[in-house]
Formats: sequence, structure tokens, C-alpha cells
Amino acid sequence: MTLHDLIPREAAPRARTPHDARPADRRVSVRFAAASSGTGPLTRGQDNMIRCIRTSPPEQINKDSVWPVPAGTSVPAALVALRLLVERHESLRTSFPAGPGPGGFPERQVVHPSGRFTVTVIETRDRDDAQLDAMAMESGRADVAVALDLTVAPRIRFTLLARGERLLRLIAVVCHAGADGAATAVLIQDWHALAAGKELPPVTAPTPLRLAAAEQSDHGRRRTAAGLRHWARVLGTGPQTVFADTRITGPPRDHSALMVRSRAGADHLAAVCRRVGASPSVVLLAAYAALVAHRAGRRGRLVMSALSANRHQAELADHVGTLAQDALILLDTDAADLDQLIGRAKSASLKAYWHSILDAEKVWQLVEDVAHQRGSRFARQVVVNDLSLTVPAAVADAQPAATADPELTPLPGPPLPARLMFAILRITGSLDFILVACPQVLDPEEAENFTRALLALLAAAAEGPVPLADLPAVLGAPVDGRDGEWRLIDGSWIDLAAVRDLLHTALGEHRLACTGEELVAEITTADPGLDPAAAHRAVVAALPGRDTAMAPHRYVVRRATPDGEEVETGNGRDPEITARLTALTGRT
Repeated sequence: MTLHDLIPREAAPRARTPHDARPADRRVSVRFAAASSGTGPLTRGQDNMIRCIRTSPPEQINKDSVWPVPAGTSVPAALVALRLLVERHESLRTSFPAGPGPGGFPERQVVHPSGRFTVTVIETRDRDDAQLDAMAMESGRADVAVALDLTVAPRIRFTLLARGERLLRLIAVVCHAGADGAATAVLIQDWHALAAGKELPPVTAPTPLRLAAAEQSDHGRRRTAAGLRHWARVLGTGPQTVFADTRITGPPRDHSALMVRSRAGADHLAAVCRRVGASPSVVLLAAYAALVAHRAGRRGRLVMSALSANRHQAELADHVGTLAQDALILLDTDAADLDQLIGRAKSASLKAYWHSILDAEKVWQLVEDVAHQRGSRFARQVVVNDLSLTVPAAVADAQPAATADPELTPLPGPPLPARLMFAILRITGSLDFILVACPQVLDPEEAENFTRALLALLAAAAEGPVPLADLPAVLGAPVDGRDGEWRLIDGSWIDLAAVRDLLHTALGEHRLACTGEELVAEITTADPGLDPAAAHRAVVAALPGRDTAMAPHRYVVRRATPDGEEVETGNGRDPEITARLTALTGRT
């Protein structure tokens, strides 16, 4: 497994069914029999991931990686270790049978005590290490595009590359409903120990069944409700978008990715942590936020999504399952210096992490309700994914030595429903991270400058407080991508040209007026069914991917009648949605 394996990537051009037989392939059936079993409700993370699985292609859900193999491991010993691994972790033995409701959405998880799984063994003949690595990567890329059936266990698929009975590479494809990135790190460590013939102590981390029971308790339900209220407050009051750039003309696409490795960066990070008494995660979050605010050309409130939020709970650090739910961080970046921003980042991130156990169905409904009410759709533009505690030491230590400091390596850009993602991979010995950027906000050259700026900011902060007002002198002036008719409305920069395009798509001919912070659309129609409410629904439906646009606050519908012209004016908002949001936030 390499650090590259820890980020999503494009599927291979040719997808094959699981382990299409080749002359040298053989398929081995492995039977497992465990002591534990059971059934229960879904965890919040399982529910969220199953929703994603049902709407996204497999290559955006499954995760493939090449696991380290202890020297001298034989194929028979590997098969025994894989059987023990599946028996050890209930999440791998879990299926999600179709439920009785519309669409058959699963309602329960079932942990199977016994069953079987198939392992493909591929004979590699005389391939050298480079060829074996390429072969392993190709196998993973092909298999990751093949879905794992939710109704069948296990939640993982294995391929062995062998020379005779000697195991050379192990490729695993994990279903995200069975294990997230951190859980996969636990699986890798357990596999390595089992393949080396070691005995493991009993699992002490909560199983998914135990976690689901805790989430369904009175305390768990209160915490979930509090999480929804937190999201409602942030989505209802925070800026819906971060980047305002004329280049943003559609959904995020054509991303670039840059991996950065720096020993000096790790030393500077450690010095900042010692000086201010904060964790590396918080320091990096604050530095990232400072640079995002600088690049966006706006100091003030910033909304970020943290993908590995629930792993910050100590009792869930080693949980094997999926905790795939965002923390929504609202951070005020208008600070005097980076030290002050670090303090704010600590408080804001802890609050967001505590409120990251969520009812996915209600959260998605909340996103829709807020889009309807505010007329702008929350765009997960800025993402941070701290994986530094999930990369096994054996994987990190096995990386080839860097050839420069910093070492910058372009990687294939993964499909990502965000504008910018900061993935932290390693913080000790070397600071390793990946910046994934949509070219509509950072082109590859700008992305490289951003990563260098992050390292420069850490170096400066290692010596003492860095006034944020000095960032332009140190890092250059913010890029002003706002060419045209921009207005700051409801906390977000809005491009009136993008609004006109939105209205033309949704309603056809129209007139747009902007007075202060109010947008007014005037529509002339012969359609008797087009009133302000119908107009607003059509506009909101056309919002996805239009980060710089916003629905009008008021609609004036002119309709020709036999008696002359009829005019109907209104905001188009549904009173029931307004009432739901008011009940959550207490705000009208």
C-alpha cells in the first residue's frame, strides 16, 4: 500500500467482473466460522454510506489498496490470516438485506457467524518488483469499479499475487459500508500481525452493533438531534460558498492532485505545536483556513467540511466499521494572527466533531430545505481530511526517501464533489499531505503555490505569531477572480451573470433587478400554473453546480388574461419549510 492508495482515483478504462479468469488465475473458496453474530439497526455511518452507494458509481465508494506482506508469507498462510481477519471483525461479516419500504432501502445490519468468500490467486511468474507493483495497481483499479453486493457478506474482496506458493502482493477492495479509511488501517495492521503468525488480543473497540445500540439510546438520539440543530444553524447562517470566481461555471471537475512531502515541514509543525500548545491537526486546520480565506479574498466566517470527524472520539479510534459523516466547521478567520486563529480552530473543530453524529436522511432534507429558504445551495467547497492517524506506520516507513524538501509529486486527479480538499497523511518525521483542487478555483500552478505557501506559513509560525494582515506581503496578493457584476448577498459573493443564466435555464425570458441585497425576478408568462412558488421551485431545482448563483428573493409574475394583465408577487418560499427550519434554529 502506498500513500497514493489513500485517495480516491479514476477508475481504470476497462472494468472487469470480479477476477475475470486468466490462464494463470485460480479462485480459492475460504470458509469462515466465527463465535459472534447478530442483527440490529444501522449505524448512522452505515445509513449514510448506503445512501451514497445507491446513488454513486462503485469506483467512488469502494476503496482499493495494496497491503504490506510480511517477508516469507506463503499463500496458504495468507488464506488462513484472511479467514482469521474476517472472523475477527463483525463489520466484514455484515450484510444489509433489502428493507420493506420504497426502494427496498436497508433498515438492519446482519452479522453472519459463518459463510465463505473467494480469493483470487494470480501467478506472476518472473515479473520484477516494478512490474508487480504495476500489476497490483491495475488489479485494484479494475476491481474497485465492481460493486460489492450489500446483501452478501463479506464487505471486502482479496486478490493475491503469487509466485508458486510465495505471496508477493495482497490487493484488497473494501466496501465503504464495511470499513472507512481509518478502519482499513486497523485491518491492515491486524492482517500484518496475523500473516506473521502473531496472536492478537480480543477486539475492545465497539462493534457496529454496539455502536448502533448506543446511537439509538436516549442519549444517542439527543446527541443526533443536537447535531442536526448545529448543521441547521451553520447552513442557515454561514456563507453558502467560499470561492467567488468567474471561472466557476459548473460542478467541480477535472481536479488536479499534488502530494507534498517535507521533513522541514514536520519540524516546523512540531515547533508550532510546542509553542502554542495545540495539536498538529488543529494547527494544520488553522493554517489551511488562513490560506483559503486569503485565496478567497475574504476574511470572516468560513465553512469547512471535515471528513474524518468521528475518529476524534477516543472510544471510536479503533472501530472497524464506517463512521462516514462530515463535521461542519464554522470558523471566523478574521483573527489578528495565526495563533489566535489556531485557538479559534480548536474550539470550532471540537464543537463540529461533537455534532457529527447525524441522521443522514434528515441532514439531506435539511440541505434541501435551506437551499429552498435561502435560495442558495450549500456547496462543500472546502474540505479537510485528516488521515494522519489512519496510515499504518509500516506503510509510512516503507515510502521511498524523498528526493527533495519539499518533494512535490503530481497525482491523477480524483473525481471529487468539492472545490478544494486538504488530505493530511503524515505529521511525524515528514509532513505529508495531498492537495486536491478544482481548476475553477486553483489551477495546477496555483495549487503548487498554495502548498508552498502552507509550508512557508508553518515555517514563519514556528518562530512566533504571524499577523494575518502580513499574508499578502509574504504570500502575494489574493487572486481577484471576480470580473463582472458581483454582489455580496446573504454572506456570499453572487455573480449576477450567473443568476441570469440560472433564471434563463429555469424560467426562460425574464428581467433581473438587484437593489441592495435583494434580487427580484420579473417573468411574463401565459402559463396559468406559473406563480411565485412554482417559479421558485424551478429555480432551486436548477441550482446544483451553480455555486456563484442565487435564487431571487422575490418574484413578480405577469400573466396576460382576457381582462388585461394579472400581476402576482411573492417570495415563493414554502411556509411549511420555513416552519421546519424555524423549529430547528429558532430563527425566523
